[in-house]
Amino acid sequence: MFATLSDRLADTFKNLRGKGKLSEADIDATAREIRIALLEADVALPVVKDFVAAVKERARGEEVSGALNPAQQVVKIVNEELVTILGGETRRLRFAKTGPTVIMLAGLQGAGKTTLAAKLALWLKEQGKTPILVAADLQRPNAVNQLQVNGERVGVPVFAPEAGNGTGDPVAVARQSIEEARRKLHDVVIVDTAGRLGVDADLMQQASDIRDAVHPDEILFVVDAMIGQDAVNTALAFQEGVGYDGVVLTKLDGDARGGAALSIASITGKPVMFASNGEKMTDFDLFHPDRMASRILDMGDMLTLIEQAEKTFDSEESRKAAEKLVSTGDFTLDDFLKQMQQIRKLGSLSKIMGMLPGMGQMREQLENFDEREIDRIQAVIQSMTPAERDNPKIIDGSRRARIAKGSGRQVSDVNQLVDRFFEARKMMQSMARGGGVPGMPTVPGMGIGAGKRGKGKAPAKGKKRVSGNPAKAAAQQKAIASRAEKNPANPFGNPEQIDVDAAAADLQLPKDFSKFLK
Repeated sequence: MFATLSDRLADTFKNLRGKGKLSEADIDATAREIRIALLEADVALPVVKDFVAAVKERARGEEVSGALNPAQQVVKIVNEELVTILGGETRRLRFAKTGPTVIMLAGLQGAGKTTLAAKLALWLKEQGKTPILVAADLQRPNAVNQLQVNGERVGVPVFAPEAGNGTGDPVAVARQSIEEARRKLHDVVIVDTAGRLGVDADLMQQASDIRDAVHPDEILFVVDAMIGQDAVNTALAFQEGVGYDGVVLTKLDGDARGGAALSIASITGKPVMFASNGEKMTDFDLFHPDRMASRILDMGDMLTLIEQAEKTFDSEESRKAAEKLVSTGDFTLDDFLKQMQQIRKLGSLSKIMGMLPGMGQMREQLENFDEREIDRIQAVIQSMTPAERDNPKIIDGSRRARIAKGSGRQVSDVNQLVDRFFEARKMMQSMARGGGVPGMPTVPGMGIGAGKRGKGKAPAKGKKRVSGNPAKAAAQQKAIASRAEKNPANPFGNPEQIDVDAAAADLQLPKDFSKFLK
């Protein structure tokens, strides 16, 4: 959704690279580009003005003028200001101390309230809660039936005493649902209310009546993130007419410009609490302003990726695979297939890759990525015999032809899979044993790099290799001179005996630089 904004900001920051000091003209030009980028993203004008003013004021301050890298400092400022307009901190649900927690959903028709109600119920269920869904949308045709179907999909019961389709009293249904929840020991009640095609008095009155009947602990305003500036107007109207505690953004996976997400929290003062970014029931989670800002600036979202992996991956299975790799050095195509299947559980691979830093530069490749490629790999591996999966070295030409025919693929596809598997296994074995990546220089204590090209020749006896880094080489020479004064017979000595901290300080190197010399 924020692709256009991300690209414009990235181009803006490129113009700052390599500058040791930012002039007033640089700051003005950067602020102008940021303003244009936000306006093109459909961010509300008052929000844009406040944002640009804050960035310009901070960019002229000491934190940029005194920084070693002014360009990076400006990026840091933009990131922090983005977090601020997105709401600052993550806002979590408040649960009732006694009785069931009541959550009421409100919003316009078409915003996705009914689907979101089921997503929220599944999310709460995964948190250890026992929610119940309430079909209080009795206006829209088949709204009750849709909620029942979605409730069945996520394994959450639905309270639906009325058939809906324009008949029944939604206020009475909402009131009865509280007693039903107490009777069946449900600790969370999610009330799905009716929407309209526009803000009107009837909608506001019905929502107000339901609110007064059930006294919700949380009222969530559900808004379609793709409707642009009108989302802000609708949010302000609902805030005045009904009131709400937080906002839920739906359809964040759309191709709209996304200005609504950047505007609502700042203008209404109400935090965005949840975000829905896909059609699956699991495409729903807490909204983290800092993570969203990081995504917009193409810095990735590693925390969300790690959290998803922790929920999806079988830790015991992964531990056994790692132990097997270290102890026997063995990694078969069966193991490879299991790893692929675990990754598949995370969801769309293009979304997963999009959470990695810098992937905005590969957006076109990610958008064109064929998610069925894993299915094809699985078909090829499953067309092999157990012996071939256990020892791919026995797969000769005739076997490859048979496998290709059995999987409906070309022989070249089988060749490519086998070749890539051997390369991946070699790298994994090297990293598992602490040798790092073959062909890369070894970094002490990091487990990175190994192989012939990374080892090099040992320095001659009595000599110490000098770094190619001028600052490091100067520090080493200073350390050697210091050592020579103490022990002329052995000026090089052991690394532990050289006072590199003092040498680094004498040369006025950056703080903690000495740790790289040891």
